[in-house]
Amino acid sequence: MSQFYLCSKNHSIVGQMDTYLAFHRDGDTNHYNHRDNHHPSHRHHNKTPNADDRINEKPFSTTFNPTFPSVQNLSEESTRPNYLNNSPTSPYHLGRDVPSDEALNKIKTANSVTISPELFEKIYLNPQKEVKGELRQTFGNPTPLALLGFLLSLSPLSCELMGWRGAGGDGIATVGAYYFIGGFLMSLGGVLEFFLGNTFSFVVFCSFGGFWFTLGATLTPAFNAYGEYATDPNNIATGLTSPSFHASFGFFLLFMGLLSLIYLICALRTNLAFVAIFFGLLMTFVVLTASYWHFAAGHLVMAQKLQVAAGAFGFMAVMAGWWIFFAQMLASVDFPYEIPVGDISRLITPLSERVKQKERFSA
Repeated sequence: MSQFYLCSKNHSIVGQMDTYLAFHRDGDTNHYNHRDNHHPSHRHHNKTPNADDRINEKPFSTTFNPTFPSVQNLSEESTRPNYLNNSPTSPYHLGRDVPSDEALNKIKTANSVTISPELFEKIYLNPQKEVKGELRQTFGNPTPLALLGFLLSLSPLSCELMGWRGAGGDGIATVGAYYFIGGFLMSLGGVLEFFLGNTFSFVVFCSFGGFWFTLGATLTPAFNAYGEYATDPNNIATGLTSPSFHASFGFFLLFMGLLSLIYLICALRTNLAFVAIFFGLLMTFVVLTASYWHFAAGHLVMAQKLQVAAGAFGFMAVMAGWWIFFAQMLASVDFPYEIPVGDISRLITPLSERVKQKERFSA
């Protein structure tokens, strides 16, 4: 009686195994054939057990789970190993189409991630904004180009304002860089940011491109900007030392400081490197305005000290700019190491999330 019960039990279990093996042979043949090519030890699964094998098989009552997986679960590619690459797809690879919120959540929980240049630019350089179209996949990131124009113009000007190695002349020596590097490259980068849908970068780069064009034109004798203030008609260069010229040009620098303040507030949604850049620019324009006005009032010693201080703040801004430019270039070539830029994009809750939270609570 007990022998009949054990035999019945074994045949019942073998029947379940036949169903399970038949299911895999019919529904997932390619998967097993591929596995058998790599694992010869598993080739016996393709053979249907005969009667002798069934008698010699051990009971599976403690190891076999008769609950079979569903067809839907077995047909999903995400549940199978990626045999084409011989390794499973990493859950921490962040492509260019990954939303910023999802990417930030993965970054917070991962020890290391692979991040594309497009996603890097989306997270660290611009507010999180969805853009339609395929332009991001077609064209390169114009941000490093605009940053380069900014750096190669302000870096020498800051050194000139501080008087390093006897430099001076209010930046006249590098007036060509204001046109062809600062003005041209920043304006070009701003226009390209416009086509990519990056409003913040577009406005910042184009506005400072216009600043460099304006500064270059002011210092170019052909525009006669300071010639009208010359005390000697035969020497228009005396207009650069005219109190009226300094008092007038100071207003332009003052409102550039106001523009930098607005950018500084907006930069709180980006990263610490951008915050340092705009803070340095804000202080540069404000202190330089005070220097010009002190010069117009005849306080030459104080004006000179303020000019050096303005150059120091500008140098601080360009150091932060060189840092973020370096981070951009490393990301553009998929360098195995990356430098932090101090992401603070989640420090201030976006307006869109506030609206969603309000709608959720009201509902």
